[in-house]
Amino acid sequence: MNASDDATVVLAELARLHALQRDAFARERYPSAAIRRDRLARLLALVRDHEREFVAAIDADFGGRSSHETRLGEAMIVETTIRHAMRALPRWMRARRVRTPLSLAPGRGFVLPQPLGVVGVISPWNYPLQLALVPVAGAIAAGNRAMLKPSELVPRTSALLAEHVGRRFDASELAVLTGNATLGAAFAATRFDHLFFTGSTAVGRHVARAAAENLVPVTLELGGKSPALIAPDADLDRTAPRLVAGKLFNAGQTCIAPDYAVVPVALRDALVERIKASVARFYPTLGPNPDYSAIVNERHAERLRYLIEDARERGASIVAIDPAGDAASASARKFAPTLILGATDDMAVMREEIFGPLLPIETYASLDEAVARLAARPRPLAFYYFGEAAATRDRVLRETIAGGVTVNDTLYHFAHEALPFGGVGESGSGAYHGERSFETFSHMKGVFVQSRRSPAYLLWPPYGRAFEGLLALLRRL
Repeated sequence: MNASDDATVVLAELARLHALQRDAFARERYPSAAIRRDRLARLLALVRDHEREFVAAIDADFGGRSSHETRLGEAMIVETTIRHAMRALPRWMRARRVRTPLSLAPGRGFVLPQPLGVVGVISPWNYPLQLALVPVAGAIAAGNRAMLKPSELVPRTSALLAEHVGRRFDASELAVLTGNATLGAAFAATRFDHLFFTGSTAVGRHVARAAAENLVPVTLELGGKSPALIAPDADLDRTAPRLVAGKLFNAGQTCIAPDYAVVPVALRDALVERIKASVARFYPTLGPNPDYSAIVNERHAERLRYLIEDARERGASIVAIDPAGDAASASARKFAPTLILGATDDMAVMREEIFGPLLPIETYASLDEAVARLAARPRPLAFYYFGEAAATRDRVLRETIAGGVTVNDTLYHFAHEALPFGGVGESGSGAYHGERSFETFSHMKGVFVQSRRSPAYLLWPPYGRAFEGLLALLRRL
């Protein structure tokens, strides 16, 4: 069978599974809480029972991925998400009464959450378990059928997902399709009832265009350059390790990793020294260190080398932090944490999302200058503020726009189930996590129930004095 035949088979399977799930949804348009809980419980058991297999598969796909980071950043987050949904499901499913204005009394209104139908999820390579199953869990909690297209850049993990989902779920409930960009393009062009995509802004544009052909609503979780603003009153001893921990988790291959730091001129050198000390404390070795993750493949590693050389050629000072001098001893893709001092907008590292352990550092003379600079740039997925004064913090939060914010730390707003997570502008559209996931994958249907005692008949034609009197009254309410 040649490549063309393979593609034909895969696309035929996509069409078959989509039709299967549509038919299944037509027979069960509003699954009970018990059915939804059962599906969520099976998803939870899938992760718990096979955690070691997923850790090993992700490690092999990356050529070195910290097992601790996989367990914390992938398995635990999926489990927390599912357990939260199972507890909250009766409340989320309940019809929501809304206040009815006096002008419509004695009628009443409510919002009825209703499943959408068949949901498509396209997940990325950097967190191949978490970013696949967290949106899937939201779709299932909302009563939908779901189809998942995981990334081809992590083939072992994607195959393992397909295998275990196939064992625990009927294909009419949840199905996984593995394949390359040809499948990805066809998947994005499928007439889903909602399409959820996590990935780069560039690919997100293609996905949005493909979905628009069928008027399929989309949630786009993209990326961008998430800044860390260090205020003049920031505690550098507390700031540096928290900045480093967020930057180097998964070797910076995180869509909400701090992408660059903006620092007062007077604090730059002190912050650099504390960053060096924090790296040495967290990762005394790099190459043979199982706690320090590798870059996913050689193409991405080469891209990072290009960003460094481009910045160097344009006048930046490059500070590689390799405490034991062994970054490449175990893997050519164990990339030393690198500071880029004197970063400017003409450098590629300040235009492209980094997705690696490089941290450009800009300086500013006044907070007004820093805020104006950030506000003029594309809106990021995340923003990090380090500072002590509440008034200054609140002012910066008002004057900057980002998908989400953590103050005096990094990444943690993502882990808070009660906070919506999503981008704004070029960093994405729509949000999920917790109840927001349920709402994203539901149609929140507004319903008005008219009363038998309604005086609305006074507004019927033929129009006369009764109409004029009631209209005048309604205008005064």
